[in-house]
Amino acid sequence: MSEKSFLSDMLQRIARAGPFLSSKLPLTPENLIELCEELVSDKGEASGLKTAFKIMDIYDTATMEERRSFFLDMAEKFGVNHNGLEKAVANWQPGDNTAARELYFAAQPRSQELIRRLNRVPGGAARLVRMRADLLSFVKEEPSLKALDHDFQHLFSFWFTRGFLEISQIDWSTPASILEKIIAYEAVHQIHGWDDLRQRVAEVDRRMFAFFHPAMPGDPLIFVEVALTKKIPGSITEILEQDREPIDANAATSAIFYSISNCQNGLRGISFGNFLIKQVVAELQRAIPSLNTFVTLSPVPGLRRWVNQALEGDEPLLSAEDRSKLEALGEDDVPSPEFAARLAARYLLNARSKRGTAFDPVANFHLGNGAILHKVHANADLSANGKKNSWGVMVNYLYNEAKIEEHHQAYATDTTIACSSEVRSLAK
Repeated sequence: MSEKSFLSDMLQRIARAGPFLSSKLPLTPENLIELCEELVSDKGEASGLKTAFKIMDIYDTATMEERRSFFLDMAEKFGVNHNGLEKAVANWQPGDNTAARELYFAAQPRSQELIRRLNRVPGGAARLVRMRADLLSFVKEEPSLKALDHDFQHLFSFWFTRGFLEISQIDWSTPASILEKIIAYEAVHQIHGWDDLRQRVAEVDRRMFAFFHPAMPGDPLIFVEVALTKKIPGSITEILEQDREPIDANAATSAIFYSISNCQNGLRGISFGNFLIKQVVAELQRAIPSLNTFVTLSPVPGLRRWVNQALEGDEPLLSAEDRSKLEALGEDDVPSPEFAARLAARYLLNARSKRGTAFDPVANFHLGNGAILHKVHANADLSANGKKNSWGVMVNYLYNEAKIEEHHQAYATDTTIACSSEVRSLAK
């Protein structure tokens, strides 16, 4: 048994051994907030662990409505200590670094200390990630919970940094418990059972890599699927077809990142994809020297949503002829390949969010990582989901190692989108 596992098991035995003496409160969801108050004020390690375990256990048995009530109470009662903050503000003077630090700590809400103490229990990080997933489901209807969610996200951004992440290749020898989760978590191109999974992880020209965290060793945070090819494919069918002929990996010249799936909804807003892609590129270059091209084959999930919004407004990117063609389309119709490709190129290069970044979330992710918008493919994904989101359009984003930092900086500074001459011409 590893030292880490031994320590975790010992802490669990200490926390769960004997009667629960640290509180006389009934152990029900209605008393979760009172138990949280006891946890934050508790000075003892063992009694604190017992209280934290009980809070987690009670939370897990609570209904969704009881969880909503718990979060609302936490947001209200575990905010900033205003008396302490007022005192720290009064003591601060320009140039006083000690007082400035005291002011910083005084401004932290008590909810952050509560979350830290809950994280001390073995398995606490995974349970807190699940807890935040519940919280996110309530935030839209309960705006007062946004600040509490910021507390979770703030702490997770420290606990799940790149330095803690461990990369692993997923193959046919990976434990079945993890492979089952890969099937369930695949968010881009559904995995249809074990035979389909075998093709994606066991064929000689396929690779899959995932990031894990030591606090969640059996549960991937994010994974990427890679096809090794001799050319850049123009459709997802070329990659996923059942009866294709595998090639020798050492004969491949291109690595195609065709699916990236975030696995933990509770870690939304904590970005791992940038680190994962760069790490996988390094791993592949080291293992297969013949590879010289690294591109994605990515969906365009925002295209039809943007078109629907544009048709309702005064969008200058759509001409009168464009509008006429689009309004004539039925819900299940697919525009001509030429029209779909031109529309997608114009959308990807010009449509912007309120922040000025690319409107399309996948485009924003890859452009922000320093990729170049390389090629647009019509009729590349004619699955139900592909047609629903983008009429089947897919895109290659090219990762040119020599230009990544330059493109990243240009996009981060003034949202300049790097693209190939082919895409720029298509957009005109």
